Amino acid sequence: MNLYNLKDHQEQVSFGQAVRQGLGRQQGLFFPETLPVFDDVDALLELDFVARSSKILSAFIGEELTAETVAQMVDNAFQFPAPIAQVKDGVYALELFHGPTLAFKDFGGRFMAQSLMAVSERDGKITILTATSGDTGAAVAHAFYGMDNIKVVILYPKGKISPLQEKMFCTLGGNITTVAVNGTFDDCQALVKNAFDDAALREEIGLNSANSINISRLMAQICYYFEAVAQLPKEKRDDLVIAVPSGNFGNLTAGLLAKAIGLPVKRFIAATNVNDTVPRYLQTGEWTPAPTVPTISNAMDVSQPNNWPRIEELCRLQGWGLDTLGYGAVTDEQTAETLREMDAAGYLCEPHGAIAYRVLNEQLAEGETGLFLCTAHPAKFKDVVDDILNKDIPLPAPLAKHNAMPLLSLERDNDFAQIKQVLRDAQ
Repeated sequence: MNLYNLKDHQEQVSFGQAVRQGLGRQQGLFFPETLPVFDDVDALLELDFVARSSKILSAFIGEELTAETVAQMVDNAFQFPAPIAQVKDGVYALELFHGPTLAFKDFGGRFMAQSLMAVSERDGKITILTATSGDTGAAVAHAFYGMDNIKVVILYPKGKISPLQEKMFCTLGGNITTVAVNGTFDDCQALVKNAFDDAALREEIGLNSANSINISRLMAQICYYFEAVAQLPKEKRDDLVIAVPSGNFGNLTAGLLAKAIGLPVKRFIAATNVNDTVPRYLQTGEWTPAPTVPTISNAMDVSQPNNWPRIEELCRLQGWGLDTLGYGAVTDEQTAETLREMDAAGYLCEPHGAIAYRVLNEQLAEGETGLFLCTAHPAKFKDVVDDILNKDIPLPAPLAKHNAMPLLSLERDNDFAQIKQVLRDAQ
């Protein structure tokens, strides 16, 4: 697998190097030089989740890792289902919260951990640095917890993720260091990028990133789009429209990659909260990020989504106009209203999934089948959901366990010198 840097096409790397390196020169994202294409998608959809995902990911990676190695990596990573549930006639939820940290990030986090183990030099030092707006932190922390020779440092905006999200990854200790930054998620992302720009630091601690800028995480996310379609009744697979709750836009990127390699999807819809840089861009053609606004869908509180350049590159290569993407932005009041509507229909959801559901229903045409992504378990947003629905959602066992544990996070200012010292202290 050969990948190139979107900001410097002269920088080309293998899959293994892209996994180890994370970002390219000038903080550029890596993108596959060629994409596999599956002509017999129906046969692919007949396979089980692990077997199908192994074929897809092996086709991307190529000869760099054997098919048997990739199959073992997938089997180790995807040890939980991604079921669909019918919410109403013609509209289905893809539930991505059945993994160990109850969020879709478990798929990418665990596959990245397997990838890094497969491609790393055993005597090399590795420090994972990532920013999280909520669920990436837990998935990465649990995927790498206890691994020899790997240190993990996770930055998150203090007070801007749900208390239960925080407990899921800030209670581990060991090789996991968590930092509550006095700032926004965009500030945390900028600090990560500053670290990657520091060549001496990068070399000193073996710096790597584990958010959706890492190609291995993004590739893993392609697989559950195929799994969703495989579960749909065959008569419902035509004219499929998928709504994706979008913050950093990795999930939408993965969905579009799934379509590019053969998955039959009529169109995608990017659903955001009031941090609506992309919807405004698609409407006006002007990229004008505004200051990030805190919302009840906090994992989507992102004003400068990192993965957007990959979407533009893919659309350019495939000849897809950006005007083929649907879009919509939803306020907190509308989100709460939608949660109550879904609950009345017998489906318990959380704010991010509710946003995708709302925009999907606004744009779904007669005869189309709708699918929206549920990216986290409702209990991860218990305070918000309980208040809106006047319920007392029971905590699943993983949340109950970590909720009883003390927080171990450091607190630091939005200052790169402070974060640089944390990285060194973590070694």
